[in-house]
Amino acid sequence: MSEVFGFNAFSPKEIANRVTTVGVNKARLPFLSMLLLGVLAGAFIGLGALYFVLVKSDASLGFATSQLLGGLVFSLGLILVIVAGAELFTGNNLLVMAWADKQISTRELLQNWLVVCLANFIGAFGLALLVFLSGHTEMNNGAIANKYLLIADAKCSLSLSHAFFRGVLCNVLVCIAVWMALAGRTVTDKVVAIIFPISAFVAAGFEHSIANMYFIPLAMLIKTFGSAGISADAVSWFGMLKNLVPVILGNLVGGGVLVGLVYHVIYRRSGNA
Repeated sequence: MSEVFGFNAFSPKEIANRVTTVGVNKARLPFLSMLLLGVLAGAFIGLGALYFVLVKSDASLGFATSQLLGGLVFSLGLILVIVAGAELFTGNNLLVMAWADKQISTRELLQNWLVVCLANFIGAFGLALLVFLSGHTEMNNGAIANKYLLIADAKCSLSLSHAFFRGVLCNVLVCIAVWMALAGRTVTDKVVAIIFPISAFVAAGFEHSIANMYFIPLAMLIKTFGSAGISADAVSWFGMLKNLVPVILGNLVGGGVLVGLVYHVIYRRSGNA
């Protein structure tokens, strides 16, 4: 396969084998390691979201430009997860490959998803609190605070179906980014593989559950304790739940079914492994 994919890249079949092996290791991490790595991932994605809002708060940028630039800088989040090392719920939806290969149990799969998702929330919420306390949202004459409120209000106002299908599309691209990053052998390979799928989902306005665990709590803090000039009526605990439930389910379908299970059928089912 080297003549097709080059000497420095793993082939898709080799990636499938690596995803399965990595999935087994992730599912069997010690609880404390899994928890702390999940907290880090939530904070890392939050940092990407922070970078995104900084770009989006500049009203002088046109729509396409701000969406594209915002998507590019948001890629920081997954770059940190992959290169620095962390456990991200949306990327871990690929554990279904190890599960479908009968190398991890259903209990191990669900336990990983539950622990990592909750840990991601802790990390994202914790970063939101630190960012609020730092006064960062007051930059650009309060435009950053207002942008957080506008973003969160739009997310909390989505219909259940729109939130679900945007979650599906988002995690197809996120898991493709993780998949392609595993093809690379260097940090540069991984960064290049990540940037385009991630910037595409952000620019298209799709929904990432862990990013929303940063956006919405920070908007709630601004709304409750800040001095922004936007009401953002939909931003609330109920609004966050209304967003996160369908988005998480959509992320599971997009990453677990449309990427993980599809690639399992292609490369790992009996006779192909």
